[in-house]
Amino acid sequence: MSTDTTERMRIVTRSAGAGELFQLFRDGRPRTRTELATTTGHARSTITSRLEALLSSGLIAPVGEASSTGGRPSTSFAFNPSSRVVLAVDLGATHARLGLTDLAGRVLAGSEHAINISDGPDAVLSWVAEIGRDLLDEAGRDLADLMCIGAGLPGPVEHSTGHPINPPIMPGWDGVDVPGILTGHLGVPAFVDNDVNLMALGEHRHAWPEKTDLLFVKVATGIGAGLILDGQLRRGAQGAAGDIGHISPDNELTTPCRCGNIGCLEAVAGGGALAAELREQGVDATTSSDVVALARSGNLPARHAVRSAGRLIGTVLASCVSMVNPSLIVVGGVLAESGDHLIAGIREVVYQRSLPLATQHLRIVTSRTGAAAGILGASMLAVDEMLSVEAVDALAG
Repeated sequence: MSTDTTERMRIVTRSAGAGELFQLFRDGRPRTRTELATTTGHARSTITSRLEALLSSGLIAPVGEASSTGGRPSTSFAFNPSSRVVLAVDLGATHARLGLTDLAGRVLAGSEHAINISDGPDAVLSWVAEIGRDLLDEAGRDLADLMCIGAGLPGPVEHSTGHPINPPIMPGWDGVDVPGILTGHLGVPAFVDNDVNLMALGEHRHAWPEKTDLLFVKVATGIGAGLILDGQLRRGAQGAAGDIGHISPDNELTTPCRCGNIGCLEAVAGGGALAAELREQGVDATTSSDVVALARSGNLPARHAVRSAGRLIGTVLASCVSMVNPSLIVVGGVLAESGDHLIAGIREVVYQRSLPLATQHLRIVTSRTGAAAGILGASMLAVDEMLSVEAVDALAG
């Protein structure tokens, strides 16, 4: 039984409100009134009244009759994830992925576009709202079906407010009320976090739900990490946990970084840094995607550059392994698509430098969810907020 399910059962047995009762249904398994009464210890009449409230909200629905041992068969009820939809947004420095999902994170419609995050919040977020409406039309849903918005930004985000804080590649975004602007455009609650945090959440929920301690590493133009510890996303005091791109893997490095320091991991192993390194060798490369295409086509300088970047990333991750002791490191982002070269370099150094106890059962793998990790995580962020005990009580009240 997962940690989340155990916690939901503990909450439900303490109270029989509609919000608490609904948490049992989040695992997707159908249940009868009798099963619910047995699990919670509450009277069947209480269970029936709470079920009626949840049925009225659309969050659960009848799913047929359970097998009977005699007498009239009992009706089963289950979570109805198609009752509402979520707009999930993954914004990068030069790209955007948007998806419309149901409440279980299943993508109903999606699109990917080139953008420039430096165009500013007004232009970018109004465009997001426009694309969101298009996705609703594509999925055959109305704006009334939209429950909430989840969005990831390519910079530090204050989790309590959803405001970006001094984002180095997002001029004009510092302190902006991104949730408020999105809500103003589409009329539903919006929840915002750092993009790598959401990639970690999406990968964990959809690909590795059994892993309680996971480190997700995004390697693209920038480099960052998201931490899942004890089954929960950990953001740190100011939401800056996992910012490994600005750790130096070697004190001898003097390459300037856009953060103002020198020798940062991102400045020597990010996609832009590798493209610049290849140009110095006479190879035509401008973006992270160019580096990936070259490596996959067999270009030796590109393959060597990616492998060396993996070793530098591995140097930083070896310290992370000693600090948080994850059982799984997942590598995602554009450069993770370069084949085995990046991850081979990471594995080489992590297994060499970390203590045997920390790496005894450690796996280092490429992302299973790939480019979808960000929108899956954005959807889960918003759904978790909107399907909390208090939120469901308000919806079913």
